[in-house]
Amino acid sequence: MQDLLKTAKIGHYDIQYIDVGQGVPVVLIHGLAGDYSAWAAQIQLLKDHFRVIAFDNRGAGKSTQVDEPISTQDLAKDTLGLMDFLNIQSAHVVGRSMGGAVAQHMALMSPERVKSLVLCASFAVLDPLGRRVLLNMREALEWRMSWADHARHSVQNFVSAEFFNNKQEQVKKIEALIGGETRLPACYSRQNEACQNHDTSDQLALIKQPTLIMAGKNDPICSLTATEIMSKGIAGSETILFDNASHFFLMEQPDKFNQHLQGWLNTH
Repeated sequence: MQDLLKTAKIGHYDIQYIDVGQGVPVVLIHGLAGDYSAWAAQIQLLKDHFRVIAFDNRGAGKSTQVDEPISTQDLAKDTLGLMDFLNIQSAHVVGRSMGGAVAQHMALMSPERVKSLVLCASFAVLDPLGRRVLLNMREALEWRMSWADHARHSVQNFVSAEFFNNKQEQVKKIEALIGGETRLPACYSRQNEACQNHDTSDQLALIKQPTLIMAGKNDPICSLTATEIMSKGIAGSETILFDNASHFFLMEQPDKFNQHLQGWLNTH
């Protein structure tokens, strides 16, 4: 997919993106870790029926990286700016973890631009456990200044105990993916803080778009507590829980996730 990458100038930032397929646009927003490639399987799944846009958030991947304060609102403005650049009036918006927080702000800022929301392993506000896990992961990186060490200290938070114990080869691949980061550690820390500060819990009733919420039952970062806040706060939203799965339920149970995602987009 790297040969399909392009760059858009959004404000002061270069945003790297991929734009493939034709049809109703679907915008995919990655989380705190990783970059656009986190959606590789979904890009392949959807590109024959939708116009699929995936990109590196500012401060991630090959997009501009600057050590500066940032918020999930800032990232939402970047995403809307990318839609403007690509002449996309409205799109289905799919966000995982921090990407789901960004998607909520898009729906609040410019509701006419969002056809539907899919919030995966995400949150309107983190609970105390989620805050502690994120803080620990940030401190591990800041203390060690090594992505490999950060990955070793973090990977168990992303998958269920069953997956960790029984799928060691896949766990090693996930750990290698996280440990292979090249971004500035400061950009991760800034976005980690943005997640800690994100709170749309008192605005969820204003989100009127059809919304699908998906979560792993064993996720310590975006827990069932965080999921319930979104489910109760967004009127008419649909919630799907993944048994024996954690924050990376998209990778633990890919067939189930892809089936629900594709079904949702086809229906809406």
